[in-house]
Amino acid sequence: MRRAIVIGALVLATSAVDAADVCPVLRQQLSSNETSTRIAAVACNENMLWYRPFIAADGRIASITVMEGESSLLADGTEAWRRVAGYWRESGLLWQMGGFPGASECGYASGDRNGSPSCRAFVIDNPWSAAFVSWIMLKAGVPGFRASASHFDYVREAWLHPDTSPFQYLDPATTKPGVGDLLCYVRIPARAYGYSGLIAAIDSHSGSLNMHCDIVVAVNPDNDGRVYSIGGNVQQGVTMRLLSVNRNGNFWALPQRSGVDPPCSPDAAANCNFSRQDWSVLLKLKSPAALAQLPRPEPLQPNAFPLAAPPPACCVNCVVGAIPPVPRCPIPQP
Repeated sequence: MRRAIVIGALVLATSAVDAADVCPVLRQQLSSNETSTRIAAVACNENMLWYRPFIAADGRIASITVMEGESSLLADGTEAWRRVAGYWRESGLLWQMGGFPGASECGYASGDRNGSPSCRAFVIDNPWSAAFVSWIMLKAGVPGFRASASHFDYVREAWLHPDTSPFQYLDPATTKPGVGDLLCYVRIPARAYGYSGLIAAIDSHSGSLNMHCDIVVAVNPDNDGRVYSIGGNVQQGVTMRLLSVNRNGNFWALPQRSGVDPPCSPDAAANCNFSRQDWSVLLKLKSPAALAQLPRPEPLQPNAFPLAAPPPACCVNCVVGAIPPVPRCPIPQP
């Protein structure tokens, strides 16, 4: 009897977890007629492929299984680093990175059975969260979205050109998040911009800012009081973040970093919260009617890479034990 009670409790607990996380159901709606649902479905599918890593509502890292530079397989059998290279390549953004070491190798890494040390180094060395968001938006077919390797570009677009952007530029402190929105923060150590500060930085035309944006995939004010968002390059993977909302659907106690916060350390453990950030803007996805007035998005480009070169017939950074073997390139004679 006692064993049956324990088993029953575990089943109920598992059901509660499944009921809270919408991704197992949402990932089946990749062909939805609603743009917001498609965005959430694509993002959820990626999080599931990365074995559902997430940051809990208290800001602690609750789960990490695979990291970006590993050859470990994701749930669909793809090596993690190749998946990230695919975000760059298929979003059409790899050409922007052509001057960075390893970018050209990533142009054909999907078909390179031997592995590419240079491409893997590129994946590790270059932030890919904006490429991930761009890949999601293009795969979901968001009208008017222009891919960029920098979050700042589509944040700036929403503020300076609201008529042509698929997003409205709004204050996360006063705006209800919704499915398909982008929640963004500025990544500048020892300085916080906030909503008004980011606007001032954009209006100053003084250059780009390092930023990060998560994609909102669910808002459950009446269920568990949580917002579920997903971002790429969060703890080296595609990671879900849980934040709190009140009964009205507004963010509740959004962990906001200030410019004078002491850094996370054993002496300041209260600041060791991976969701305590300089949240500066909520890019609100426009209504279906407004989106319908924007240009159709460009499709994903699986083979797009203007700087592409054919796979090498020999190797410089050779992989030991590669099958089939690749001959080492001859040393140039002086």
